[in-house]
Amino acid sequence: MENVDVRIEFTLDCADLDRMTRFWRDAVGFVVVGVIEGRYVSLRSHDVALTLQQVDEPKTVKNRMHLDLLVDDVELEVSRLEELGASRLTPTAREEFGQTWFVLADPEGNEFCVAGEPSGIGPSNG
Repeated sequence: MENVDVRIEFTLDCADLDRMTRFWRDAVGFVVVGVIEGRYVSLRSHDVALTLQQVDEPKTVKNRMHLDLLVDDVELEVSRLEELGASRLTPTAREEFGQTWFVLADPEGNEFCVAGEPSGIGPSNG
């Protein structure tokens, strides 16, 4: 089979592009690499591309896919993200597969996890 050069870009629907751009830029250290005013903001860092896409409909159900932010100090990072506007969806840390994590939501309610680097066999199940 021939190797295919594929790059993955995650797209997150949102209502307020400016607010969500500030949150994800500051939360992860993304850099804005492109803007289509009133429609899209393209962010990139750590070999990850995240596009914020403005939509009219609000978020209504749990995300089928989410981001896991892997960090050295889970408690410290959760506190920092809460200061940026995230909200904690799990009041205490979850522990499984040799990993500890919290489930958070960004300012528009999109779920993501903050987890320690895994020492076991799998990523978080947040």
